[in-house]
Amino acid sequence: MTSHLNWRAAETAAQTFTTPWTSDTPGGAILGFDQNGIRFALCGGLESLNTRQAFTSQSVVRYASVTKHAFCTFVLSHPDLIRLDDMLGAHLPELQEPLASVTVGRALDMSGGLPDTREALSLLGLSVYTETQAPALLEFLARMTRLNFEAGTEVSYSNTGYRLVEAALERKGVFFRDYITKAGAGCGAVLDAPDVWNDTVANLAPGYWHTGKKWQLSAAGLHISASGSMTGSAESLTLWLQNLLRREDTLDVMAAPRPLKDGRLSGYGLGLAKTTLGDRDFIGHGGSHPGYKTYFLLDPQNACGFVIVSNREDTNGGKIAQSAMAALLDLPLPTPSTALTEGLYVTETGPDWLEVKGSTVVSLDADDSAYEDGNGWISSRSSTSPMRLMMDGSDIVGEVGHAARRYYPAKPEPIPADLSGRWLSSEGAHFEIDGSDVIMGIGPTRHRMPLQALGGGRFLFTLHDGPWTKRVCLNVLDDNCVELALNRARMMEYRRER
Repeated sequence: MTSHLNWRAAETAAQTFTTPWTSDTPGGAILGFDQNGIRFALCGGLESLNTRQAFTSQSVVRYASVTKHAFCTFVLSHPDLIRLDDMLGAHLPELQEPLASVTVGRALDMSGGLPDTREALSLLGLSVYTETQAPALLEFLARMTRLNFEAGTEVSYSNTGYRLVEAALERKGVFFRDYITKAGAGCGAVLDAPDVWNDTVANLAPGYWHTGKKWQLSAAGLHISASGSMTGSAESLTLWLQNLLRREDTLDVMAAPRPLKDGRLSGYGLGLAKTTLGDRDFIGHGGSHPGYKTYFLLDPQNACGFVIVSNREDTNGGKIAQSAMAALLDLPLPTPSTALTEGLYVTETGPDWLEVKGSTVVSLDADDSAYEDGNGWISSRSSTSPMRLMMDGSDIVGEVGHAARRYYPAKPEPIPADLSGRWLSSEGAHFEIDGSDVIMGIGPTRHRMPLQALGGGRFLFTLHDGPWTKRVCLNVLDDNCVELALNRARMMEYRRER
């Protein structure tokens, strides 16, 4: 059944977000489309600050994690080589437990507990700019013996499952880059999937981030993998998605809710995330690389959707797409909530912490908006970082990642003197604690970061890395062992130097 589609209202709603895309800044494109073609295209800003070329709907950018759904179509096209219920260890025998027993399906639907490779490298003190290659990264993952959580018990975003499944398929002689260039050409799209940042890509627009004073070119050293390697324009992504909407059987499999171990359903499928507006469900995904932001949102019922691409770090594609979809179908947008009391909170044990700032909730350094969910509850309304919480006296209770949580107000305490010293990782990394400071890095990259106590042997420190700022939790496991944790990697251990 086709709903009334108000494309004029959708375009007006989207246009309110293009104001920052001025003639002297990086820019972006917003496209609304159905099966008859592109219904509107809004473009602004520059494709390159060097050439002053205007950003258009044909400007080529990095799609980042928008790649994930396309990779899943690749996986599903090879049931003779790999299946969703296969264990990763069956295809990558060098993996150790418990990683080896994570299934392909859980590796792709964010319920596998696999530590995110990029955040794990951050916890070793490696910068976003540090170059890494696929073979060495696979060896690094093969040395891991801890998950973020037991597979199937939570949902938490991680890119590592896509990296591992891609490696498994490459060993069988099939490559995502070959697949996506051919599949894209089949629907008129020009798509590519370079392995590393420095690979050449035809007509690729530079990405930019703002230091607070000026725009700078973005860069990244991590081998990208099929978790986020695709490149293309807004028009090419639209052509690809129009074709995907016609492949209803494949789309249904990818968008279907995925069960956790206890039978509850997750809103994250195979590279597609559910978004609810009013009484309607939609599917889409976002992408973020340094200097690039992308997003798409589809309405399969009406075979239409929106694509947002940009070459600037500050674009909120999800907000743009949801505002346009709500206007298109005359649906309400969620209402921000301040029902949670502001402050820092921590679980009884472990590195899990929470900060409430107005209608923003930060969980293990991952920011989400809080929306009204009735009877004092708030919800993130996010399938990639699901959260439903409420106040219980001075505590916060509910679920994060579909797992039960109780958070208590953080209790600042003096930094224990016996925490000072040098701490070593089995991966060769190290840091020092000097009084109330953490010191990481060597030579000119050596930097000192104050510790903030949360109580119970948990401490936060802030790590600045180019366009990224990360708040890391240091959790004391015993007198001689601590762990560093971020939302996507919660298991990097360091031992006291003897």
